[in-house]
Amino acid sequence: MPITYLDAGVDQEQKDKAIDRILQMMRRTHDPGVIDLPWGFAGLYSLKTSTLFEKNYKHPVLVACTDGVGTKLRLARLLGKHDTVGIDLVAMSVNDLVVTGARPLFFLDYVAMGKVDRAVLLDVVKGIVNGCEQSECALLGGETAEMPGMYADGDYDLAGFCTGIVERSRIIDGSSVRVGDDVIALASSGLHSNGFSLARKLVEGRDLAEPFEGSTLGATLLVPTRIYARAIKEVLRRYTVKKAVKALANITGGGMTENIPRILPKGCAVELREGAWKIPPIFPFLQKLGDVPRPEMYRVFNMGVGMVIVTAPRHTDAILRTLRRAGETATRAGAIVKGDQTVKVVPA
Repeated sequence: MPITYLDAGVDQEQKDKAIDRILQMMRRTHDPGVIDLPWGFAGLYSLKTSTLFEKNYKHPVLVACTDGVGTKLRLARLLGKHDTVGIDLVAMSVNDLVVTGARPLFFLDYVAMGKVDRAVLLDVVKGIVNGCEQSECALLGGETAEMPGMYADGDYDLAGFCTGIVERSRIIDGSSVRVGDDVIALASSGLHSNGFSLARKLVEGRDLAEPFEGSTLGATLLVPTRIYARAIKEVLRRYTVKKAVKALANITGGGMTENIPRILPKGCAVELREGAWKIPPIFPFLQKLGDVPRPEMYRVFNMGVGMVIVTAPRHTDAILRTLRRAGETATRAGAIVKGDQTVKVVPA
């Protein structure tokens, strides 16, 4: 009896139908730089016609990064909610990209599934489109891989890839950070997409539908990562790089303890005042569940801070006002002090 690809577990017809719908959704994110090539082998983007490209770029530098969502996807599967993890996917790359001073141009995704579930796939891409709209970047293309035998039915994994652009003289690298500079904290929306292996272990055996702070525990854990691209773009439009805006750090895997030192020059450290920003209830809840040591919480989770900006003190108040007008909850959380590229969180 003849054996087909479908017999091997790959349903090309279902995947193709889903991709037709995905192509329609993608067009919502397109700007004049996108050269439409439906079902093409690669995505095309013209810098010359892009609304993001300005003629005064003297030395344009392309910036690229990639990331995934991690084991937060296990919670999405348990809760049967797949329309927000795509936002996480975009955020994880875009937030890494904007800290260099770059503006995102386009995004690509990779979705691997044991068996293509059209409804789940479309929900995932719905989130990716949403994230790209928030980031003001084009969803240029992607890949959907059906991999029976590699992933169980119902399982999937995501990877994302973002490319942006920055003028070389405006690259933010932390080199101008000095002792006495201020540190601004931008509020996170929750756990974002880091530390979920620990978070899932801590809530193991609990009912994810249990009430939590006006919602449910599961919904609180699944809140998508905040995307800071628009707010950062507005700050960089108004204030001088390296003089007013000294450095930015995305508080991703490794928390504040490991991410902030990445932007500090030698001789500098950061001291943060824990009471200066609001720590969302989910963090002390998780800490209490597992009696997690305080230093471990700051090393694994963002503890309510999704991004930090190092600013020259005379510009801090104005930058805070700009961030708040852009919709961010931002506070002066600490300062640059003498030290060896470390972070110290002083209890309230």
